[in-house]
Amino acid sequence: MTDSGPLRLAVIVGSTRKGRFGPTAAAWFAAQARKRRDLEVDLVDLAEARLPDTLRDHDEALPDQVRALGPRLGAADAFAVVTPEYNRSFPAPLKTAIDWFYDEWRAKPVTFVAYGRESGGLHATAHLREIFAELHAVAIRGAVSLPCYWEQYASDGTWPKATATCNTTVKTVLDELTWWAHALRDARTRRPFTH
Repeated sequence: MTDSGPLRLAVIVGSTRKGRFGPTAAAWFAAQARKRRDLEVDLVDLAEARLPDTLRDHDEALPDQVRALGPRLGAADAFAVVTPEYNRSFPAPLKTAIDWFYDEWRAKPVTFVAYGRESGGLHATAHLREIFAELHAVAIRGAVSLPCYWEQYASDGTWPKATATCNTTVKTVLDELTWWAHALRDARTRRPFTH
């Protein structure tokens, strides 16, 4: 028996910096995902989640912020991590957020919306792929890379402008992500992942 309802996609804003571009990119990606009938979107902003910087020992109670976010991540069938690239990697608050959880990531697909200078966040994405593999998540091949994202603002101040390549890339990425999300949800239902 498999679940035939809509897939639950958590879009995670990985930057907590003031003046950040992350919420703009995340809102755009979430809007694209919401156009699909097979996806329900939960936008998770780490700046609002305010997870503690210091991880607890195994015998300590979970902080309230972690207990509040855990069920949202646990309910997700797939993730889209929106991250900037800082110094050829991703921001520390995102790593801390990943490390607070374990079961919530397992046997679920992850894609990335990465932004930065000429690299378009690809260095950050490469590091995140290794980390999610360690957590038994499936980092899919498809991702959205946004090099020099500030050049993609339209004259009226909206982002992205209609000719931006991300407008076509996002459809392919969402197609791949939903394929993996269906496949892994079906697999988790038939045979729970216990590793």
